Amino acid sequence: MKNFEYKNPVKIIFGKGTIPKVAGEIPENSRVLMIYGGGSIKRNGVYDQVKNALKNFELFEFGGIEANPHYETCIKAMEVVKANNIDFLLSVGGGSVIDATKFIAAGALYEGEDPWDFFTQRFVIEPKAAIPLGAVLTLPATGSEMNWNSVVSRVSTQEKLAFGSPLVMPQFSVLDPECVFSLPDRQVANGVVDAFVHVMEQYLTYPVNSPLQDRFAEGILHTLIEEGPKVLANRNDYDSAANFMWSATMALNGLIALGVPSDWATHMIGHELTAFHGIDHARTLAIVLPGMMNIKRHNKKDKILQYGERIWGINQGTDDERIDKTIDKTVAFFKSLGVPCTLPEYDVPAETIQKIKERFKTRGSKLGENADIDYNQVEEILTDRL
Repeated sequence: MKNFEYKNPVKIIFGKGTIPKVAGEIPENSRVLMIYGGGSIKRNGVYDQVKNALKNFELFEFGGIEANPHYETCIKAMEVVKANNIDFLLSVGGGSVIDATKFIAAGALYEGEDPWDFFTQRFVIEPKAAIPLGAVLTLPATGSEMNWNSVVSRVSTQEKLAFGSPLVMPQFSVLDPECVFSLPDRQVANGVVDAFVHVMEQYLTYPVNSPLQDRFAEGILHTLIEEGPKVLANRNDYDSAANFMWSATMALNGLIALGVPSDWATHMIGHELTAFHGIDHARTLAIVLPGMMNIKRHNKKDKILQYGERIWGINQGTDDERIDKTIDKTVAFFKSLGVPCTLPEYDVPAETIQKIKERFKTRGSKLGENADIDYNQVEEILTDRL
């Protein structure tokens, strides 16, 4: 196991009927900006619950955050923050709304010319301050409610990039599984796939003698495989909704990444598919992961075989036969949720592969746990999904 440091200050308030507790978590006399998406919170009653809970606060609102939050929209929210002297942000929505809120929190206090610097010059220019924020989670998927990551798209340049900072970790997150009850099938399926691939990015690398982290990761995968279909079949199954919601949070709160290598190449490639074609984030992951497993089967062999045996019970045949079966099982699971796994199923032409290849070539960066995936292998991985 590798050395690590770990601190997660996010307070989790979990369970039915917990949304009104937001009032006790926000400092008195705060000027609060509630940030949300397309309006689903007004249809499912979450909006009214939050508004009622915060009736004694000076409350402002900013709606319209996109499913892949736009830089341009976040900039407008920063203007609202500055104009109204907002000193606390409350994200009410899924991971995209939380990601946007994190960017708004840091960007509103940025003294440089353009807070997009956080993304384009990550690890060089980092936030020095951020407005405190909290979250009410309505869609399990990204784990953003308990981590420091933020992913934002810039429409004008067709880019989707990430930044992270401990300054933008929520002070608290409220997780009420009953929010799952009103979600459409597509969002539930996306959430299961997103959480699943988050685990895989931290698990499907190479062994470093970390049995506890491996079994934590495998436990999340098993739970998603068991509970995801139950949620799809019966949206009002509270226990399954609760297990699904907590699995998505645990998939990316840093715990299973301790002392082990991480990959994230599937995400970096998937982001480009969203940037060029607007494909749902989780669905880009379902496209890319099988190609990643196939093309990098030699480097990831030990962990793919372990994954195949422990998750899918595959322990017969040659190594390559077992890897093939493991990839097939993974694809079959995604498809059982209604999530297609090839580029043609999303009307992505072969020309897009070349655009993505050139983008990685220009950046000059290498991906993967071994930093051995260059632009040529990015092309191979995507070509595998035609």
